This record gives sequence, structure tokens and C-alpha cells, in this order.
Amino acid sequence: MTHLGMPTLIELPELADCAELCRELGLQFIELNMNLPQYQTDRIDTARLREISREYGVYYTIHLDENLNVSDFNPYVAEAYLRTILETIQLATELEIPILNMHLSTGVYFTLPGKKVFLFDLCREAYLTGMAAFREKCEIAIGGAGVRISIENTNGFLDFQVEAMDLLLQSPVFGLTYDIGHSHSAGYQDEAALLQRRERLLHFHIHDGKGPKNHLPLGEGEIDIPKYLALADSLGCRMVLETKTVEGLRLSVRRLRMQ
Repeated sequence: MTHLGMPTLIELPELADCAELCRELGLQFIELNMNLPQYQTDRIDTARLREISREYGVYYTIHLDENLNVSDFNPYVAEAYLRTILETIQLATELEIPILNMHLSTGVYFTLPGKKVFLFDLCREAYLTGMAAFREKCEIAIGGAGVRISIENTNGFLDFQVEAMDLLLQSPVFGLTYDIGHSHSAGYQDEAALLQRRERLLHFHIHDGKGPKNHLPLGEGEIDIPKYLALADSLGCRMVLETKTVEGLRLSVRRLRMQ
């Protein structure tokens, strides 16, 4: 089986504690969540992360801030998000971090009678121009390093997001993350788009789901977990067991070993 990892957990704010649990459970990596204050680029101690990696025999991937919006119509806001990603690429290069996981923002929408109008859809040319510029700057920053930026499905890709995704995938530094719990809660509307681009899948977020609920421990929901484990394994993708508690993670690992 390909490498398995865990997310950083609210219950374990100290990275060393996450690393100790990661090693205990026989996992290979930790996905650092940059929504948490301790994992902002201005607070991360690169030397300490390297020391923890060596001590516990684990490595890292990164989940970029979910609010990142590199196509924001306010250029100062877009520049701040871009700077964050470029600094993270530098960090990833120094620490040999292979994957930066990101969401595609839907941006602001207006609710009209009977429908929502997304400004990125209404102003699609400007939105895609911003995405193209983002792609080029990431390519330059990554250069020959092995870092890849992996786009994750969330609540169902909208048409303009699929177009942006394909624009980014024109570059080899971008790939895809399949979050099977998000897919389930969105009625599997992303699955066809992801599987049509399966050669670009790099990363999976594995957790169970039941109806609209996800991030459940394996075996607590309705998802055909063995199907997606086999898919990820066949594609050589890393898998994060993305439950949110220590107990849920322990349970997921036990059930996974029983597969």
C-alpha cells in the first residue's frame, strides 16, 4: 500500500505529539494544516520541523489555508494569498515536502430569486486570467524542485472551477486530490471529473461519510472504503486518513489494517 498519513489534530497542538502518534500508528507522514496559527509561514521553525521529521521518522505534506483566493478581484488581497503560497513553496523545497493541497475558492456570489450568481462565473475572463498568472508564478517558484500543488474537491466543482482546474493542470506542477468524504456529501458530482483526469491524481483524503456528514472514522458511514483504497493504491497516491480526533484516527487505522 502507498504511504498513509494523518492530519494535524486540534487535540495535539504540538507537532512533536502528532509525530509521536504518527509513528505509533505506523503512518508515514503528517499533513500540516495552515489554517492553524502555529503553521503560518512566519511562525514555522524549519529547523525544528526537520528535527522532528528525523527523530520520529515521518515527513510532511501541507494543507494550504482554505481561504486562499488567488483570483480575488482586489489585487492587494490576491497578492497576499499569492505571497503565502510562494513562501510555502520555499518552505516545502527546504523540507522536501512533496504535496501542497489546496481548495479552489468559489468567491463571492449574489443570491437572486431562484439562483446564485457567482462573480467568478460572471467575470470569468478576469478570473481565469488571475489563475493563469498564478500558475506561471508557481511554476517559476517551484522550478526543478519536486513540489506539487494538488487541487482538492470540496462541495462540488462549479463550471468555472473545472475550467480553472484544467488551466492549472496545463502545468506539470499541478495535480489533483480526491477527497472521498467531500465527494460523498456532494452526491459524487465531482467523481466523473476527477476520474477523467485520473492520471493527474496525486493525493487522497480518506474518511467515511453518512449523508451530509463526513470526516467520520472508517466504518462509521456509507462509503465503499475498499474501492477507494484500491484506486489510490493503483495510482500510487498518498492517502491522508482525515478524521479530526485522536480516537477517530486510531479507530480508522485499526479498521484499515483489517481490510
